[in-house]
Amino acid sequence: MVGLANPGTEYDGSRHNVGGDAVRELCRRRGLTLKVESRLRAWYITGPSSLGVVSLAVPTTYMNESGAAIPPLLNRSSLSDLSRLVIVHDELDLEPGRLQLKRGGGLAGHNGLRSVAGVLGSSDFVRLRVGIGRPAHKEQVTDWVLRRLSGPHQRELAESAERAADALETVLEHGVDIAQGRVNSGS
Repeated sequence: MVGLANPGTEYDGSRHNVGGDAVRELCRRRGLTLKVESRLRAWYITGPSSLGVVSLAVPTTYMNESGAAIPPLLNRSSLSDLSRLVIVHDELDLEPGRLQLKRGGGLAGHNGLRSVAGVLGSSDFVRLRVGIGRPAHKEQVTDWVLRRLSGPHQRELAESAERAADALETVLEHGVDIAQGRVNSGS
């Protein structure tokens, strides 16, 4: 499970970092501490789940270069089946707070996903899409995803990360197929 985010405190609390925030929340709940693994280009930890050992990571690369961390992570975890790779990311095309779990599909213009798919030569991985909505005008997208939120917007984003961590827990306990039905139906 890889949560996409930008490194650095200036991006903490931004919409673009909700994927990394979800993985960090999952680690917190499970009593796991991510550690920087420079060779992996990621914060990384492994832990138990009912389906076996799970590797959790947040790349230390910028979002647009997220793919650089994926090959070393897959090598470290001995994962060759891309259908078992879960990428957690922000999604402009979903209203704020809505989650969608899906296998494969298009990249919807997401540069982090484009980087991951480019390195893998495939988009056949699982995505947990965390809705952040769109700004009123197309030219506001960069500020929309990168700006640090405050007040009620910050709390809503934190709640989205918590719900995404809930969805990841469901994947770990029941597998992608069952989790997909639960997450996508909103239950």
